[in-house]
Amino acid sequence: MRPRPLRCCVLALALLALGACARGPEQPPPAAAPSAPRTRVVLQTDWFPQGEHGGFYQALAAGHYAAAGLDAELWPGGPGSGIRLKVARGDADFGMLRADDVLLAASRGLPLVMVMATLQHEPLALMVHADSPVRAFPDLAGCTVIGNVGMAWLPYIERRFGITFEKRQNTYGLGEFLGRSELIQQVMITNEPYFARAQGREVRWLGLAESGYDPYHVVVARRSLVRDRPDLVRAFVQASIRGWREYLTGDPAAADALILQRNPQMSPGLLAHSRRELIAGRFVTGDPARGERIGQLDPARLAALAGQLRELGILEAPLDLAGVALPPAP
Repeated sequence: MRPRPLRCCVLALALLALGACARGPEQPPPAAAPSAPRTRVVLQTDWFPQGEHGGFYQALAAGHYAAAGLDAELWPGGPGSGIRLKVARGDADFGMLRADDVLLAASRGLPLVMVMATLQHEPLALMVHADSPVRAFPDLAGCTVIGNVGMAWLPYIERRFGITFEKRQNTYGLGEFLGRSELIQQVMITNEPYFARAQGREVRWLGLAESGYDPYHVVVARRSLVRDRPDLVRAFVQASIRGWREYLTGDPAAADALILQRNPQMSPGLLAHSRRELIAGRFVTGDPARGERIGQLDPARLAALAGQLRELGILEAPLDLAGVALPPAP
């Protein structure tokens, strides 16, 4: 067996030191000394400020990042925000991505490491009108689906159920879906159904996780930051977990106020809907009966996801997951 290069050993030690922060007991980060200067960190979010970011805004509003010695900035995302490259280049310290996107990026050489899960389960779904004949995934055969055409779940659905359907690129609006009852729309359970019902339309959806394709939504950091500053990464993760726990089980008012201030298009009604669905679907907390918890990353689930991507021919070669995600706690 060839000896592992020294840099890999150093990274492995750093990852082991960090492992408990996303999987162990959810302890608050140690408070920084009042006179200690805070370290600036940037989280590039995946969309404009919204309820799906509530725990991060709670950690900011409640001072959990500051107490951990961090001067945290939350950058808004949106189409074309370039999260992977921003984190890889060091423009942002952390970024919000999907685990399948991270595995593909890492396989192409981007130095990204998953440091925590934001969502334990996939809230992506296919929304249909209430009177649609589509009741299960096999019923999608021959239908027209509006979605992000480059995402891996589309070929997965076709292969998993032995069907084909027409794919139309998502424009992030519901106008066409609302105007044509036969169309099917990719949505987040925590978001678009609220708008459809506000327009007086009764809708249903097929949750993607129910199909067997259930990637984490994660926070990533560049590999050098994990290796060189494990204390900083640990502080950020622990403060974020604390923020998420408070946002879901306590009073979300402080986080919601900050989100509304930073996103004029947001509404209290949508924030309440998003939080309600996050709680009902256990998207952030996972199922405690299955050993899931806020922030957790299960290597077995990541390996299964990598296997699915390999079967689809999207992930072209085996990937060493030890260098792409934090290891399990000792």
